Amino acid sequence: MTVTSELPPAISQEREASLLASVPTGLLIGGKWVEASDGGTFDVHDPATGEVLATLASATSEDAVAALDAADAAQASWARTAPRVRSEILRKAFDLVTERAEDFALLMTLEMGKPLAEARGEVTYGAEFLRWFAEETARDYGRYLTTPEGKNKILVQHKPVGPCLLITPWNFPLAMATRKVAPAVAAGCTMVLKPAKLTPLTAQHFAQTMLDAGLPAGVLNVVSSSSASGISGPLLKDSRLRKVSFTGSTPVGKRLMADAAQNVLRTSMELGGNAPFIVFEDADLDAAVEGAMAAKMRNMGEACTAANRFLVHETVASDFTRKFAAAMGALTTGRGTDPETKVGPLIDGGARDDVHTLVTAAVDAGAVAVTGGAPVDGPGYFYQPTVLADVPNDAAILGQEIFGPVAPVTTFSSEEDAIRLANSTEYGLASYLYSRDFNRLLRVAEQIEFGMVGFNAGVISNAAAPFGGVKQSGLGREGGSEGIAEYTTTQYIGISDPYAGR
Repeated sequence: MTVTSELPPAISQEREASLLASVPTGLLIGGKWVEASDGGTFDVHDPATGEVLATLASATSEDAVAALDAADAAQASWARTAPRVRSEILRKAFDLVTERAEDFALLMTLEMGKPLAEARGEVTYGAEFLRWFAEETARDYGRYLTTPEGKNKILVQHKPVGPCLLITPWNFPLAMATRKVAPAVAAGCTMVLKPAKLTPLTAQHFAQTMLDAGLPAGVLNVVSSSSASGISGPLLKDSRLRKVSFTGSTPVGKRLMADAAQNVLRTSMELGGNAPFIVFEDADLDAAVEGAMAAKMRNMGEACTAANRFLVHETVASDFTRKFAAAMGALTTGRGTDPETKVGPLIDGGARDDVHTLVTAAVDAGAVAVTGGAPVDGPGYFYQPTVLADVPNDAAILGQEIFGPVAPVTTFSSEEDAIRLANSTEYGLASYLYSRDFNRLLRVAEQIEFGMVGFNAGVISNAAAPFGGVKQSGLGREGGSEGIAEYTTTQYIGISDPYAGR
């Protein structure tokens, strides 16, 4: 018997138009969708075609302050809301996002470009933060104990830090929102969410879903805008704001931290990455190539966790590169709604130009394009999946985030050499190690300066794990039991000895 598999049908234009028409286009302030105070708007484009998908209200500085007004007004009552109530809202939101998975996936594909299959994966991943923090809400433990000398009692409780500014990037439109909103809800914080102007539609749809799940008015406010500084500027100066959480580039993160210092705000910064993918001589090369594809090509390489430097032992570099290039070269590029597409467009023309500049400079310096190496002709912002061999260690492409489907391969000769090369960056977010020697994996993990390490695994992000980096990749953690702590402050209450005088 012959078994055949059919690809799912392509998405119709009517389906796209119907979904886009259902997405709120205003600002969410105090539980209501409203127009911008000055009537301003901005367009959201399809990176696969360059065409306009939708026009949204563009928040002004006055709108940002109005959103903080609403968050501040809701903070006291929301902080007193029972943990179980907050938990049930998050669980309902998880159920609704899961029910609306196809809508969320299609929205992400339309505004960000990733293939539908990958967008569906993000829905699963993003929704899990809602379920995880629904479960963590009632487990934010304090403690009660006796002082060491036995004379008094110590009571420690965790309190919500207060109104938060959440700034999300364009590359994971749903997961980056749920990863920040869910722990804030769990902790009892109110929020002003500023989505990326390139991909705000998913966040708008998610915010409505949170309202549908029963989130009270004013707890979550959304101010999509064409001006990021117009939103963050006045809010960071406002003493009512108590925390800022940002995911994006290191330069922008540094500016936000400097501004946040004026009011001594709590900050969580998930910034840039330059992930090494280290393949030792005893690695299973087929498994390493499979992991490399996952670590490199998730989101077309537009991820801070994407493998950025492939450090391969000199004795297996040739075989690894050949296998890797074959796998990369077999990928189909196209609009994400096409069932055959494996690689969507980059986010815009500037991003594609930046990628090609890095590739061209590397080739000029002596690297060899084993496969790919050029933009794709035609509409949209597509770039060929690319593998570069013999990349010099001082090439610019090894020193900064590529944020595209390009894999530069360089070699090392010893374990010490691999560690040195891995650490030769100001970033320290994700890293990947491939070897059959578990003791070696442990040794290397202890010596490399990265917040996350994958052992023979190309994808390690999980809602139950603490996500974050060291050095200039940021501070703070999202996910895991650590995630809710980022939205709480610790209060100590000293209690006189209850047995005194007895």
